[in-house]
Amino acid sequence: MRIKLTTSVLLLASLFFIGGCKTDNKNTTLKLAHGLDPSHPVHKAMVFMGNKLDEISNGKMKLEIYPSGQLGSEQECVELLQIGSLAITKVSAAVLESFTPNYQVLGLPYIFRSREHAFKVLDGEIGKEFLNSTEQFNIKGLCFYDAGFRSFYTINTAINTPDDLSGLKIRVMKSQTAMSMVKSMGGSPTPISYGELYTALQSGVVDGAENNPPSLYSSRHYEVCKKYTLNEHTAVPDVLIISTVVWDKLSDQEKEWLQEAANASVPEERILWAQAEEEALREVAKAGVEIIRPDKTPFMKKVESIFESYKTNPEIYDLIQRILNVPEDTEVNN
Repeated sequence: MRIKLTTSVLLLASLFFIGGCKTDNKNTTLKLAHGLDPSHPVHKAMVFMGNKLDEISNGKMKLEIYPSGQLGSEQECVELLQIGSLAITKVSAAVLESFTPNYQVLGLPYIFRSREHAFKVLDGEIGKEFLNSTEQFNIKGLCFYDAGFRSFYTINTAINTPDDLSGLKIRVMKSQTAMSMVKSMGGSPTPISYGELYTALQSGVVDGAENNPPSLYSSRHYEVCKKYTLNEHTAVPDVLIISTVVWDKLSDQEKEWLQEAANASVPEERILWAQAEEEALREVAKAGVEIIRPDKTPFMKKVESIFESYKTNPEIYDLIQRILNVPEDTEVNN
């Protein structure tokens, strides 16, 4: 994939005089920009990372963090990063599919059996392979952040088994994998932009959607949807990425400090995310949402054919099998 710079990105770079990395008197400052609100667990983890970096480098290396889209949209931040005008940003792993198709595996339904299984995969050798797989596009992964599991929520139909999805219109992202998943479970996948979803639910254009607990809460979709089934079908992580243009300019010591700070922020982010999930589930339950915890086995069986469809692509199929074969008690090192 070639780097294609939009006019807006060039304007941003010139308007804000964005420099991904600056060095003054042997001190290095890296710019990190993202689109999340400062109250978001991932932003808080980045602040933790910045404090850790300052601490372990004795003030010789710092992060400047720009939240809430101050330096552009997610796509614009990625483009700025590729030319070295921005050092670090956060993207969903799904975004990186456009650079290397292997990333689509992380969005497959039930590729992860549990949160613990996901962490073992992402913290291990397979995770490192993913993080290093986009370097030819000037993008290097530093670490994965937890973005929770996505589950079904509906207006008034309780989803206890996949059969309960029959005939229901379920909003999905514009993703072939997501559409195949809902279809294989018996539902009718309906792609709708996230910004239009509240109105679509309210007016009955769709019968439900799927997302993680903090998103259900922050979007206020719980005001319309009163059934939330924690079947936890997908767990697409976030990825903290750095420009290789910037990375290659760092000394070996600076690279070590930065990677250590990023690694240290991972368990902190997971704690913050778990707290956000607990709060979200508590608040939506208070608002009258029924929380359903079904047997996941029937849901998992319904999507087994999706894995088998990748047999025609040996590289991706092998990657799927490697992930499925990772035991949850594997010891890993960051």
